[in-house]
Amino acid sequence: MAEQAQYEELIRQFSAFGAVKRELGRLLPADCPGGSAAVLTLLGRHGDMRISKLSELLAVDMSVTSRHVAHVAERGWIARSPDPADRRSRILRLTPRGEELLDEMSERTTRMLADRLSDWPDADVVQLTRLMARLRASFDDCRVPPARPPAPSGAAPSTRTPAITT
Repeated sequence: MAEQAQYEELIRQFSAFGAVKRELGRLLPADCPGGSAAVLTLLGRHGDMRISKLSELLAVDMSVTSRHVAHVAERGWIARSPDPADRRSRILRLTPRGEELLDEMSERTTRMLADRLSDWPDADVVQLTRLMARLRASFDDCRVPPARPPAPSGAAPSTRTPAITT
């Protein structure tokens, strides 16, 4: 088990990580705040879903999720359609405009990370990714996607790189 000083340094690093998140947030379009980007990212990663599932994945109250959903729906980035299994519920899905925006945000984020980490060996980027996923899993984060091996260096990723998530 790590010593107290190591945990204290980890806490300092978590605090300093806010600067990284702020810079990533600056990549978002002006009319797409972080919550909206998270909605698009989760729909892109998990596919069509009910708002209750989205709320669970966002780990926020249903009222907050509803506001985010209304924002992205008003802009035509998602569509809400009746759930065939329960007509009172709605299924959320990305529209072509939403997919286009998500791809654009993913490209911006990927480009910025590639630039900032250009002097890192690939193995360090892979290790950081694994350790961050492990950290999230240690906190029982339901948004952690199933583990998959990283793509070989230079290969195209198998799925869209997520934008900013909460």
